[in-house]
Amino acid sequence: MHFDVLFLSRLQFALTLTFHYLFPPLSIGLSALLVIMEGMYLITKKPIYEDMARFWTRVFAVNFSMGVATGIPMEFQFGTNWAHYSRFVGDVFGSALASEGIFAFFLESGFLAVLVFGWDRVSPKVHFFSTAMVAFGSFFSAVWIVVANSWMQTPRGFHIVGTGDRARAQITDFWAMVWNPSSLDRLLHTLLGAYALGAFFVLSISAFYILKGRHLPFAKKSFAVALIFGTFAAVLQLVSGDLNGKMVARYQPAKLAAMEGHYHTGVGGTRLSLFGIPDPAHQRLMYTVAIPKLLSVLVYHNPNTPVQGLDKTPVADRPPVVLPFITYHIMVALGTFMIALTCLGLVLLRRERIFRQRWLLWVFVVSVAAPYIANECGWISAEVGRQPWVVYGILRTSQGVSQGLHGDQVFGSIFLFMFTYALLFCVWLYIMSSKIHHGPDHHDVLTPSNSAQGFFATHIMAEDPAGLSFTDSGNSDDAESPENKER
Repeated sequence: MHFDVLFLSRLQFALTLTFHYLFPPLSIGLSALLVIMEGMYLITKKPIYEDMARFWTRVFAVNFSMGVATGIPMEFQFGTNWAHYSRFVGDVFGSALASEGIFAFFLESGFLAVLVFGWDRVSPKVHFFSTAMVAFGSFFSAVWIVVANSWMQTPRGFHIVGTGDRARAQITDFWAMVWNPSSLDRLLHTLLGAYALGAFFVLSISAFYILKGRHLPFAKKSFAVALIFGTFAAVLQLVSGDLNGKMVARYQPAKLAAMEGHYHTGVGGTRLSLFGIPDPAHQRLMYTVAIPKLLSVLVYHNPNTPVQGLDKTPVADRPPVVLPFITYHIMVALGTFMIALTCLGLVLLRRERIFRQRWLLWVFVVSVAAPYIANECGWISAEVGRQPWVVYGILRTSQGVSQGLHGDQVFGSIFLFMFTYALLFCVWLYIMSSKIHHGPDHHDVLTPSNSAQGFFATHIMAEDPAGLSFTDSGNSDDAESPENKER
């Protein structure tokens, strides 16, 4: 059986990246919320904010571990599947990834132990400083990863040395490489997407607790903090999306045409398609629901200026249309939904009216899927829309694949990756479920003996008489619990 090495290598990287990207945005979003919650505890001295910070720290730790575990195999593919690409971009990516290791990963991982294990071992101010450093580490990690990827979209600050298979990009201006035309816009969009995910994750679990009548003071306060934070992130994402659209129209017009299903340039203003089904064979968009001239207004602030269509790009250089169009429109629709939902929630938050709207709380419970899907769709539309280039306008994706690689090898590794990732995902779901079921620990009832047992003994596992299973003995809302009765 013949396997297409290029297709399978792209598929493998897409699958591993898609799975990996479930975790870093949540880590970035949760770390920012942890800074807010712990900062409010330092300011107000109210124990409930400490309870919030402790609980969400445990959730953050599990998610952070999954992000690290799933990211390492992805990077190996640069050497196994994309050797020529790695050789070509090595000088550029080497500096960016080294900066990430120095300024981000060491900072983040260095203070992680204090964040997770240091609650009863360091002062509140030192612990807050550690939380802030972990959040800064997550932020800087996103900065350098986005810089490297943005250089692939809009390469600047380099020249090419060598020829043929030995050609490679060499940096001539480090800061021009860093601040390439798409870096800031894409970084802002990525960070806001992560902050929205962190907020909706907290909103979902908090709403679930409220609906079940569990941990009510904790859940309501967590919900309020996350709702305010999430509203700002969702609304600012609209502004960021507009900036990204203008940037793409200027530097990658073929990508914008693909995302909008815009095949023919035409004359006069260009419509904005809200819905449609791309028909590549006939170069058209079927069953279209569109607003006349709106795309021209958004891109150029002029309703009569035409937006470039795919017909202005050589056929060999055109990206596929179906996948970028679908994923882009899903992202936009979910972004609009998140703005509407958070703004409605913010209006009803006054006098806690939202906590009496059970239907709306259930909407918040399931809406955690919205930022997850939107983040994934955003990356898919950006990366597929860049095709057929792996470095836009310079190196084709077909030129970056490793020589001597056999299709059956890639096919086998895809199967092994997916099997391993499925096991990891089941473990993640199991541990997260146990933490959510257990709920927050109220620090005022912890004794020195149980607080000294450590992170996993206190917050993950409770030993039953047979020593065989998880128990509910730590549930602070158990009506029969002596500690609960005493409180």
